[in-house]
Amino acid sequence: MAIDRAVIIVMDSVGAGEMPDAADYGDTGSDTLGNIAKHLGGLNLPHMRELGLGNIHPIMGVEPVDKPASGYGKMAETSAGKDTTTGHWEMTGIITRKAFPVYPHGFPQELIEDYEKAIGRKTLGNKPASGTEIIKELGEEHMKTGFPIVYTSADSVFQVAAHEEIISVPELYKICQIARDMLTGDHAVSRVIARPFIGKPGSFTRTDRRKDFSLEPTGVTLLDKAKAAGYEVWGVGKIEDIFCGRGLTESVHIHNNLDGMEKTIQFIQKKSRGIIFTNLVDFDMVYGHRNDVSGYGKALMEFDAFLPRILNALNVSDILIITADHGCDPTTPSTDHSREYVPLLVYGKTIKPGVNLGLRKTFADISATVSEILELDKPDVGESFLPQIYAAVV
Repeated sequence: MAIDRAVIIVMDSVGAGEMPDAADYGDTGSDTLGNIAKHLGGLNLPHMRELGLGNIHPIMGVEPVDKPASGYGKMAETSAGKDTTTGHWEMTGIITRKAFPVYPHGFPQELIEDYEKAIGRKTLGNKPASGTEIIKELGEEHMKTGFPIVYTSADSVFQVAAHEEIISVPELYKICQIARDMLTGDHAVSRVIARPFIGKPGSFTRTDRRKDFSLEPTGVTLLDKAKAAGYEVWGVGKIEDIFCGRGLTESVHIHNNLDGMEKTIQFIQKKSRGIIFTNLVDFDMVYGHRNDVSGYGKALMEFDAFLPRILNALNVSDILIITADHGCDPTTPSTDHSREYVPLLVYGKTIKPGVNLGLRKTFADISATVSEILELDKPDVGESFLPQIYAAVV
């Protein structure tokens, strides 16, 4: 087969309109791409427009084109929830039937007390909060006491924030690993997240040394299968964290979206067979959760401006899949993820352009497609869209 490598880029949280069950998650009206475009009076995304982004979903300023340069469609999430972990796992063939636990009123007191005993110090916070707001509120007290700040959100996360001069980053990672080891069974949250910050009271800034401690995948993933078959599997960004390092032959963390795109090109240039899996987290972490509409729009346009470099770097044997893992609409009052469809753009030099891939029933269609490309065993879930888009080189 002429295709022997898949480059998967996840625009973290770039949703494409509410799913039918959005109301069950409190997300009625969420539309990350559409609402950002309306709020800003339009988005200028010429390269994604040429690929067919405007053919997927109404986006002011990104009109449909007659002949998209890629296959295009959107995907629904089958898994319960709207989390980074469930979204990425589903892309690799794991459906999460039971949503991860959430804590709208903070964690149970007995759990916090057990955690404090385990780490040998008290904690602050223990409530749902915006990460930037809670360090404004409790950062100074944290610096005086040395107590880490524990908080959550509408998502299934146990977050620990600490000033790098008060609790070193390695020590923060250590106490997050303790939390990860404790949070099992009924309290098996999707992710424990280390949130280091710096600065002085009134001007705290979170650093790029964030680290996610996810649950182990509950089954064999596409990445596991590809690695076992001898393929190279590269993770860019927080992919290593999401999959607990499983199924990867090499991984690299990134400073921001631009760095992630540069690292993706570096892996493309290695020309080996397999999978490059990239997560660009700034859309979600820096803009979505902070309800920064203009910043989110700018980040989308920066990604679009960079995109030709990625397209030009692709080999004839590559397939590029651009998608997202959930929504995080910054125009709504919520600062958390939203239950949305995600865009699907599929491009390659041997791919039929302009194919409408329609509404995919599950993110696992990516796993099924890449499994067919790499001639791996057909997964139990998902339907390959390769037959619709593949045109062999004559």
